[in-house]
Amino acid sequence: MGAALVEGMVSAGADPAAITVVERDPDRRSALGAQLPGVVTAAEPPPCDGALVAVKPGDAEPACRSLQAVGVPRVLSVMAGITLQALARWLPGAAVLRAMPNTPALVGAGVSALCAAPGVSDADVAWAEGVLRAAGAVVRLPESAFDAVTGLSGSGPAYVFLVAEALEEAGVLTGLPRAVSRQLAAHTIAGAGQLLLQPGAEPAALRADVTSPGGTTAAALRVLESRAVRAALLDAVAAAAERSRQLAPPPA
Repeated sequence: MGAALVEGMVSAGADPAAITVVERDPDRRSALGAQLPGVVTAAEPPPCDGALVAVKPGDAEPACRSLQAVGVPRVLSVMAGITLQALARWLPGAAVLRAMPNTPALVGAGVSALCAAPGVSDADVAWAEGVLRAAGAVVRLPESAFDAVTGLSGSGPAYVFLVAEALEEAGVLTGLPRAVSRQLAAHTIAGAGQLLLQPGAEPAALRADVTSPGGTTAAALRVLESRAVRAALLDAVAAAAERSRQLAPPPA
């Protein structure tokens, strides 16, 4: 996710030479250098005006401590489950912010939730929004909503990809060549997403527009409802949100 946000920033006009990606593993650092041409790579963080932390939750504390050691004044975390309280504990004196983006950031079509610790300035929030908007939309929410955000939009692309896999396979089973089935499934999902982003769009109304009484879509939806697909999605988001809560470090 960190690499995706860096790519988004560069695509939006940021100078790659002004960005340093810190990775201690030499092989991974070399791969990132090839993936992000022009961006500086390093094994340790240099002094800077702001840092984005995008490591696994288990590596969160040492990563933050290393930033504290060089006096980074503001830090934006995109780590699942790592609370503002924990960030403030590991980064005393720094402005700490937290975001939950998702993988469509890779193509500039992501969406991120953003929250800030008490006392963080408007300038620091604007800086964080600038980082995130390079990769898509930004929604400001209280931290109490972040586990739900993680379950819905953070993990959500995987749910959509699972649907795409199933649609592709269904097309093959009903006689379509795999390449054609994959193309139809991908464009169907992408096009439906664009309709959902239109002003005033409502999922239920859009679904009704496609569903003629007694028609093919009605027959298909009857099967999906009988197999509790809607309930399965509700349970999936709830399970991901609960796992996000479990990842939070214990209070000090």
